[in-house]
Amino acid sequence: VNQILLLLLVLTVCAILYNKVHQVPLALRNETVDLESPEEMEEEIPVVICAAAGRMGAAVAAISSIYSNTEANVLFYIIGLKTTIPHIRKWIENSKLKEINFKIVEFNPMVLKGKIRQDASRPELLQPLNFVRFYLPLLIQKHEKVIYLDDDVIVQGDIQELYDTKLAPGHAAAFSDDCDLPSTHEMVRSVGMQNTYMGFLDYRKQAIRDLGISPSTCSFNPGVIVANMTEWKHQRITKQLEKWMQRNVEENLYSSTLGGGVATSPMLIVFHGKYSSINPMWHIRHLGWSPDARYSEQFLQEAKLLHWNGRYKPWDYPSVHTDLWETWFIPDPSGKFKLTRPDS
Repeated sequence: VNQILLLLLVLTVCAILYNKVHQVPLALRNETVDLESPEEMEEEIPVVICAAAGRMGAAVAAISSIYSNTEANVLFYIIGLKTTIPHIRKWIENSKLKEINFKIVEFNPMVLKGKIRQDASRPELLQPLNFVRFYLPLLIQKHEKVIYLDDDVIVQGDIQELYDTKLAPGHAAAFSDDCDLPSTHEMVRSVGMQNTYMGFLDYRKQAIRDLGISPSTCSFNPGVIVANMTEWKHQRITKQLEKWMQRNVEENLYSSTLGGGVATSPMLIVFHGKYSSINPMWHIRHLGWSPDARYSEQFLQEAKLLHWNGRYKPWDYPSVHTDLWETWFIPDPSGKFKLTRPDS
């Protein structure tokens, strides 16, 4: 009997040890799967684009070009006014763009009340959505890093590459310098464009001289921004921009007729010496400054992003390099937005 009991005891102990040895790795494997699953989730790339009345085709072409040239998980934040949102939503949902991941966000123009000085020379630059870039953290709240793009761009590269732009510690944004490529220098000279602070700020005003910024300092273009939302909020960038908007209303500080609007000038002041650089090929601009000046076709094919900043837009006439833009344009299902062409 004792031998039988001893044998049963030994078998019981062996069974317990067997279960422990074989079950622990199984438990570990389950935990490992759970731990790794968040890392396997694809990173979301938030891209902010405005859809303004009269130029929604621009936003559609920009979105189309981004979506077609990347495998990344892009989340489009399409910013509009209350009156224009139904149109852009219908355009997206009734075209091949219905597959994109997007959110439509309403911008309340009342936040600009008393902050914009009227300028009869370029009234289109005073449209409320032109100032959306000032309020990124208020509109886009759950992301650490955000890309903002003007609507008059097309993207020929993989947007993931732009998103991977490194921002130096303490920098809330990255921009492209207006002095970064010899090819763009030639374009600037050919159309008489300004690419220094002198073209945007009125150095006759004491408030501008007190900034201590040389008028020959190279400007940057805020039509393409890679922004760090944590730094933006920490440095109260929006409040700083609003302060300089308000001062311009009171003192008329900006050379808007030269530089092209009151949205760039506050950013030049607030971000002076405190921004990182975007790869120059990710912002080839000035395509809209002249209906005659053109880049070489080879240069444009190598460009990652093209920007028709200026008066001559690719959906209007006259303009240049419209064939590149039209590649990504999707006609308006409602028929409200039409391209302006010589034979139209």
